Amino acid sequence: MDAEQRGADPGLFTPASVTWQMHADPMMWIAGIRALYLQALHPRAVRGVMENADFRRDAWGRLMRTADFVGTTTYGTTKAAERAGARVRKIHGMLRATDPATGEPYGVGEPDLLLWVHCAEIDSYLHVLRRSGFPLTDAQADRYVAEHRTSARLVGLDPDTVPADRAQLAAYFRGMLPELAAGADARAVDDFLLRPPTHPLLVPARALLWRRVARLAYGALPPYAHALYGRPAPPPARVTRRLRATGTALRRVPEGLRWQLPPRHVLRAVARLGPGARPARYEAGGQLAP
Repeated sequence: MDAEQRGADPGLFTPASVTWQMHADPMMWIAGIRALYLQALHPRAVRGVMENADFRRDAWGRLMRTADFVGTTTYGTTKAAERAGARVRKIHGMLRATDPATGEPYGVGEPDLLLWVHCAEIDSYLHVLRRSGFPLTDAQADRYVAEHRTSARLVGLDPDTVPADRAQLAAYFRGMLPELAAGADARAVDDFLLRPPTHPLLVPARALLWRRVARLAYGALPPYAHALYGRPAPPPARVTRRLRATGTALRRVPEGLRWQLPPRHVLRAVARLGPGARPARYEAGGQLAP
């Protein structure tokens, strides 16, 4: 029995979307860390985070809340996605910060800040997954960017002001370059991502495992971001090889095991819509198999 026969709500994106297929991929976690690095280069955007949350104590919580929002809006019902968007808009509407350059107050829900956060996320998701071997044509990649005018609307943006394909997204980043800088807040994010607080017994594991993940996400940033942070990255070909090796290894973990991790958005969507809603499987031959 398919979703239509069940009378189930497929949500805002539906199993036919590129988003539905991409967001179940395990490399989304590394893409999310790249997005944090990129977002921190906008002084006003990162100041809004620093003044309204204890980033060093709640960075994991923030990352998990972002993952939950992405999972809910991708795989949840329309009602659940709209409710998640309303919560985000309400929170943004209440928060204010102080401009690090002028000292003037501003709202963290200003459209230019929301647009930066949105574009940094979408660019990171698309860049890391494709570079790690997730098979998408250029047309599918453009479609993915266009689909996320929907997620932009949920956080309070006018979809008509949001890039609708890769060319528009690249043009947006070129226009933003003069506004970016790696100030004290960005360097605090960089320091946290390299050395997150952990129990003393876990410090060796942090050095062995986590730092490799953070360095891989950092290496996947665009060259201008490396220049702003002032830390070199491995040669691009080496970064690509590492991304592909990591993607291959993570995609070998059985889907049922990966999707059991909280908050289980994919499993709930498949239970609601039927087995035909399972995100496509990655195959070494470069195809997405249903």
